Amino acid sequence: MSNKIKRKYMSLREEERQVIVTLELEKADKTWAQMEVQIEAEQWELVANRLYYALFHAVSALLIHDKHEVGTHRGAVGKFSLFYVKTGVFSKEDGRLYSHLQKLREDGEYNCFIDIEREEVEQKIEPSKVLMAKIKDYIQTHP
Repeated sequence: MSNKIKRKYMSLREEERQVIVTLELEKADKTWAQMEVQIEAEQWELVANRLYYALFHAVSALLIHDKHEVGTHRGAVGKFSLFYVKTGVFSKEDGRLYSHLQKLREDGEYNCFIDIEREEVEQKIEPSKVLMAKIKDYIQTHP
């Protein structure tokens, strides 16, 4: 989805915004399921990719829910930090996790000199699951 389209979400009626939030959360869940398939195949670069994108869609839902623009991937990381980590809504560890997953994804996709290691990715799975649950809980409890 283009940045232009995501910015248009900010001018939607509340009911329409909630539909988009729901769709982003569904996409996060689908991407998480794809990540689990890649674990079975031991495709660690793809696991890192899907893990990052699952969180990206969850964070996008969070930002859209709170009427923040969603533009670039780096912008989503920055806005998550600015609006949620620095304000104490989410922990510094949550912010570092999301930022680190973005770097892992970029390294896996764009850097032919780096191999994503199983151990590095595996240690991010459970904290990512917890962060996704926290994001969903925030959205549910902050209408």
